[in-house]
Formats: sequence, C-alpha cells, structure tokens
Amino acid sequence: MSISSSKPHQPGPQHPIRELGLPDTPHLEPGLYVVATPIGNLRDITLRALDVLGAADRVLAEDTRQTGKLFEAYDLKNQLTAYHDHNAAARIPQVMGWLAEGQSVALVSDAGTPLVSDPGFKLVREAVAQGHNVFPLPGASAVLAGLVKSGLPSDRFLFAGFLPAKSAGRKREVEALKSVQATLVFFETGPRIKACLTDMAEVLGERDVVLTRELTKRYEESRVGSFAELIASVEVDQPRGELVLLVGPPGEDTGWDDARVQSALEQIIPEDGVKRASAQVAEMSGWAKRDVYALALSLKK
Repeated sequence: MSISSSKPHQPGPQHPIRELGLPDTPHLEPGLYVVATPIGNLRDITLRALDVLGAADRVLAEDTRQTGKLFEAYDLKNQLTAYHDHNAAARIPQVMGWLAEGQSVALVSDAGTPLVSDPGFKLVREAVAQGHNVFPLPGASAVLAGLVKSGLPSDRFLFAGFLPAKSAGRKREVEALKSVQATLVFFETGPRIKACLTDMAEVLGERDVVLTRELTKRYEESRVGSFAELIASVEVDQPRGELVLLVGPPGEDTGWDDARVQSALEQIIPEDGVKRASAQVAEMSGWAKRDVYALALSLKK
C-alpha cells in the first residue's frame, strides 16, 4: 500500500470580487441556477459562479453558516435562505412561486456540485416539471477530484454515494455492483470506513482500492492498495471526516450464469420489487430483460 499526501497552496484572505477586475454583474435571466462551490480550497470558485451568487434575487444554501464563509471571503452581500432535507417539502412550493414571478434563484450545497448526495435534485426535478429554466454552473466536485487523483480507470465510473450504515444492507448494495465494469466511487465517513472496507472485501474480492480525504485542502491525502492493506492502514490511523472511496473494476471473468443472476435477484427483489430488480440485474449481467424478468417471476412464485 502507498500513502501520499500533499499540501496544495492554501490561500490567505481572499480578494473581494470587486478587486478581481470583473465587469459589472450582468442581469440574470429568470430561472434556477445550480452553482458548484469549492470543496475545500476557496479559490476553486468560478468567475461565473461569483457573478450569479452576487446578482441572483435569492440564494438557497444547504447550510447558511457554511456558505456564509464563502460569501464573506468574496464580499458577497446577497441574503441566504436555508434549503435542506428537513425543510424541502415546505420550501420547494415557495421557490416555485419565486420562479413563477420571474425571479433568479441560485442553489448551492455545503461544498461541491449540488444534487450529488444532497436534496437539490428534488428542487430541480420540480422546476423542470413546471417548465422553469435550470442553468447548471459547473465547478468543483469531490467525485471527479477523487477519480482524477486515484489513478483508477476513468473512462467509465459509477457514483454510488453513501452505502447503508448496517452491514447487511451495505453488502446487498455492493453485491448489486459487483460486476459493473467501471470504477466505483463512494462517499464514506471516518468512523464507518473500516466496516465498509471489510464488507467490500468479502463481497468484491481482490480489487485496486483508493481512499482519499481532505481533497484540495492543506493536508490532502490518498491511500492506495488492496482491501487488506487499507483495512490495516485505517486500523492504525483512522481518517477523519468525509472520505471519497474508489474501487477499481473487476477482472476479466465477468460472465453471469443462472445461479449468479438468481442470487442477484434474490438480493434486490425484497426491496425494489420484481420489475425494478429485473431491470437492474439485466443491465449488470448483460442478460436479456425478458429472460431476467421470467426468472424473477419464477422466484417470486
């Protein structure tokens, strides 16, 4: 196993936007602006993002205190409105009203690109359903930063977010991903990482694994090795905070026989039902959908 750490330049006090020599902030079209923000280093913000955050009629933030630090660094004066899992049901109709009035509304998460493991997708889905403009502003992403740093195959990857906290549920989801011919990307936390790696090792077998933390920050780190090597590493030095865990694709033996398809269906059907389970297993296995569905129906009976 190898461990590498780096200390990217961490800026001192940020220059206010007015000192960047930017033109006057343009008028924004009505719509929902999905704005990526830095995942650590505050300089990882785009000029367009600063324009939008300064000019929007309203800015929705997952944590107004966290986003407030970014606003203070760049001397942004816009008022922040909280939008998170706990108030989404009440807030979404309110936001749809603002958009219907022709307002420009910006959405940011705590860090990175909104909608990636946060409630932003509910808001965007409703905005699209009601015919409002949605403008994506690309930028920082922990998923892509981790993938780039890992050295694992990047031509195909699958982001699976956070796995279930309990071992049984975690193993069931990992089993469903076992034959995906792509690098798998997960979010995980320090206290759960050892149990997660242990379950993955049992289900996935030998794989290349990379664990990253503090991406773009002063003490950015990656640990590279096998499951066994990373388990030994976190036993000695448990990482803190949120982590990006990347698992390389499987080897050449990817054929699915009847027993393997049946096993996958038995894992997925109880939670997702016959139709959805059949579609998932067909995609993973390469089997025809009708054949998988027929097998699923026979299992259900």
